[in-house]
Amino acid sequence: MKKTATRLADGRELIYYDARDDAVRDAVDQRPLDPIATRSEIRHDRLLGDRVAIASHRQARTYHPPADECPLCPSREGRHSEIPAPDYDVVVFENRFPSLAGDSGRCEVVCFTSDHHASFADLDAGQAALVLEAWTDRTAELAQHPSVEQVFCFENRGKEIGVTLGHPHGQIYGYPFVTPRTRLMLRSLAEHRETTGRNLFDDVVADELADGRRVVLDGEHWTAFVPYAAHWPYEVHLYPKRRVPDLPALDDAARTEFPQMYLELLKRFDRIFDGTDGANGAAGEGPTPYIAAWHQAPYRMADRGEFALHLELFTIRRTSGKLKFLAGSESGMNVFINDVPPEAAAERLREVASK
Repeated sequence: MKKTATRLADGRELIYYDARDDAVRDAVDQRPLDPIATRSEIRHDRLLGDRVAIASHRQARTYHPPADECPLCPSREGRHSEIPAPDYDVVVFENRFPSLAGDSGRCEVVCFTSDHHASFADLDAGQAALVLEAWTDRTAELAQHPSVEQVFCFENRGKEIGVTLGHPHGQIYGYPFVTPRTRLMLRSLAEHRETTGRNLFDDVVADELADGRRVVLDGEHWTAFVPYAAHWPYEVHLYPKRRVPDLPALDDAARTEFPQMYLELLKRFDRIFDGTDGANGAAGEGPTPYIAAWHQAPYRMADRGEFALHLELFTIRRTSGKLKFLAGSESGMNVFINDVPPEAAAERLREVASK
């Protein structure tokens, strides 16, 4: 993997990740951009104890542009994009419309491929491995950022999720605090250690493997299962079998196996609704919308080795033509109601193995 860092016309950082060591990345951003001037404010909710990012400049971000005006495609003759080069493998750059900026953290965009019409599931194993390298490298780099407490790599896919750019891409947030969801995990982790003397993540994975009903994929170095108390209609958690706190801590064996495991999961997600209401779900429904979220240990927790890196993949589609909305109980009280039994979801995901 070759890494080449450069700057865009407004001063934002851009990094090329290339599979070939002889790749030359010397294209210059030709756009007449003013220096970036974003302002993000973190406010503390005294009742809930969590934090909210106020970022009004995001109202002006690009919204569903036509394919020939996509800012994440390579630059072409007469049309300049966020990526100055005429081609690329994987690219990471600072978001022009960040939710977090300056002392309030950092937001980056990760372009998985230059092919506008592809998806992550369309990547080959080598390209997926390169994305993993980019996630890993950015996690390590952002850990050195003075305002970053936790790094979150994720992908939103589909208009139903709220995606405004169709090009296959994800994001990386460097939060200046430990997120509420992670704090809940850490609380449960500490309580379980105090009560049993064991690690909660290890016990969860061991219990799922022993039960077997919710296991979707079980490899040599990774295992994927629908959790016992899944919040979402179709939700899969992917764990390395050797507990590590973050992406940089993965060993070579886990890195080698990850692409085939993850690509298989994504392909199965796109097959979930095939044949349920027509050959490919409801008419005009399109591929399964999903969120893929990496959970990594915060950088300043007392014993980072207790935390277990894992990826949570879930969709808000509960059946063909119907979405799972966060209504009164979920949005008002944070009590989820799942219409799909986790065992049934796991069985369906086993049925749709890719050919």
